[in-house]
Amino acid sequence: MNRNLWLLALCQGLFLTNNVVFIAINGLVGLQLAPYGWMATLPVMGYVVGGALSTPLVAQTQRRWGRQVSFQIGLVVALLSALLCAWAAFQGNFWLLCLATLVAGYYSANGQLYRFAAAELTSAAHREKAVSLVLAGGLLGAVAGPNLASQARDLFSVPFAGAYLALVVVALLSMACMAAIRFEALPASTTGSAGQGRSLAELMREPVFLVAVLGAALGYGVMNLLMAATPLAMQVCGYAFSDAAFVLQWHVIGMFAPGFFTGHLIKRFGVLPVMGVGVVLNLACVVVALSGQDLHQFTIALFLLGVGWNFLFTGSTTLALSAYRPEEKDRAQAAINFCVFATMALTSFASGALITTQGWSLLNAGSLLPIAVTGAALLWLAARQRRARVPG
Repeated sequence: MNRNLWLLALCQGLFLTNNVVFIAINGLVGLQLAPYGWMATLPVMGYVVGGALSTPLVAQTQRRWGRQVSFQIGLVVALLSALLCAWAAFQGNFWLLCLATLVAGYYSANGQLYRFAAAELTSAAHREKAVSLVLAGGLLGAVAGPNLASQARDLFSVPFAGAYLALVVVALLSMACMAAIRFEALPASTTGSAGQGRSLAELMREPVFLVAVLGAALGYGVMNLLMAATPLAMQVCGYAFSDAAFVLQWHVIGMFAPGFFTGHLIKRFGVLPVMGVGVVLNLACVVVALSGQDLHQFTIALFLLGVGWNFLFTGSTTLALSAYRPEEKDRAQAAINFCVFATMALTSFASGALITTQGWSLLNAGSLLPIAVTGAALLWLAARQRRARVPG
């Protein structure tokens, strides 16, 4: 572990501060401005659709200019999009808000690569711990994000406009941290170009890579489905915004606090067992959520959801690192992130539509299907690997 990793972990924390503020307020601002209630989470969806659309462009900038320049471009977009969100809130313009969050998706596509960059800042023997540590930096977002949203909510007469403006300061802090990181350039033979390494179709036929993609995409999808709907569900139940911010804070703590030891668990027990525990924790989240709608039930369910996501996402990232060669990294990482964002886009829209038309219980029941698919994929890969180890 080195200075560059700690700085990258801090950048991850500031990135998650941005994300948590967006998650906490975009649906509520959308509900205030949207022509129809079922459209409330379109600004949340815009953020992840923007991320999906940006993944090819981010892959190109990473390949052409390297990690640091690409990451700084993402932070400039974060600053400008936060200003545009604030302007949309002041103007009461729903579609401008959707456009602003769509643009902000470029920053999200960049930030999703921080975890892969972490593996390049340390030796191969410690990359699980490096990925886990940088993801643990998101713990800063667990503390800062909900509090920033709550404290800046009423800075102006327009609700939440101050929270968007506070994200400008967050982007500036992250720029300063990113400028201090020294990313070592990969050898020219491994930086990769469009014609080197296996094609994306070949990568997707690799069982390990396929399960890594499924684990990351479906793990993020279930988490996003339930998390994006939580502020709306709690508002329907009569809870104050401060209660929703409290629940989201514990959710994000669950997402990133395990990062301090998830890498150690993967080294000791293996990546598939740790991902399997993540599936079980997601299932436990649904059971708690279906048991009632008291504040402690929202809190426990979202905390379990966060820990389950951490095990699945850290495990999927580690699994993916073993499935592609250095010259394939830009192609492979872009494919993983595109699948994550596409799944998040679908679940962002579904969460708003389901919570406003069908309710919290049906939303949770529906999440059982992707949880089951993820568990089945892990069992399938484990069985393949077990057969491969048995002499024929």
